[in-house]
Amino acid sequence: MQDIQQLEHYLGRREVPADFDEFWERNLQKLPASFQANLISKDFGFKNVNAYELTFAGTNHGTVYSRCLFPKDSAGPVPVVFYFHGYMGQSPDWSELLKYPASGYGIVAMDVRGQSGYSQDNASFNGNTVLGHIIRGAEDGPENLFYKHIYLDVYSLVEIVAGFDFVDEDRLYSYGGSQGGALSLVTAALNPKIKFNVAIYPFLGDFKYVIDSHNESEPYMELIRYFKFHDPFHKKEEQILRTLDYIDIKNMAHRVKCPVRMITGMMDEVCMPATQFAIYNRLGTADKQHFLLPEYEHEPMNVHVDDQAYNWLCHTKIQIGKE
Repeated sequence: MQDIQQLEHYLGRREVPADFDEFWERNLQKLPASFQANLISKDFGFKNVNAYELTFAGTNHGTVYSRCLFPKDSAGPVPVVFYFHGYMGQSPDWSELLKYPASGYGIVAMDVRGQSGYSQDNASFNGNTVLGHIIRGAEDGPENLFYKHIYLDVYSLVEIVAGFDFVDEDRLYSYGGSQGGALSLVTAALNPKIKFNVAIYPFLGDFKYVIDSHNESEPYMELIRYFKFHDPFHKKEEQILRTLDYIDIKNMAHRVKCPVRMITGMMDEVCMPATQFAIYNRLGTADKQHFLLPEYEHEPMNVHVDDQAYNWLCHTKIQIGKE
């Protein structure tokens, strides 16, 4: 475990590109003024919950799919949690999402394009690509990064859902773990409609640290594999890193102005603690708290953590631990 005092001041191994904000503002401005979305009602026999499948056309010929649940017969517009899944995964089963309508909240869970769910990363074929998303487009400059389109998806999703007349635009929250933690932060960074964020061991941070550490965990192995089989002398390392800077979550962090609660497992060998501290230490909000779990790796945190996150998001009062 690294020295906590050093980590509390660590900002990562590269600085934010000078035109970072301009790059993202330019790409946001290219999005349509209004989105053509399909909201399809699903009858699952839920007595007090409305279920929908939401799809819309993303950038670069992508199609974005989300599962949505909203409480029936609400007295007014409802708050909404945007949930994002981990790398290579998909949105949770419908039944796993029911806890949010139980507290009067809507839940929107997006499938990341090209991974295991129903979102598609192009218009050519059905199916997924799953891996290789970090490095895809990195040789061709930041405009061609695959994750650029995923980040635009999460911004667009918030815009679409915020426009529903049964949604309270002033109470929108984002949440996720690993890739989902990263995307929950991206959502808050790009769309100021997000008013609160919970990020569990966020992915996609401090790529230079990842490369220097020779992180061979499955999610980051594609970076190692790129250099091993395409550039073993690292002649293009600066070029690749300069491009990846535009999707590095630590570089997004200064744009996050809403309150943030982050949880880090200090034994994490996938999203190593230093990379998470680089994100946390750069957050642009003063209302932030970082919770460190000494015994946890990059793994499900099913003891009290889910309840604590639920309390933060839904303003419930679940007892954390036995008193």
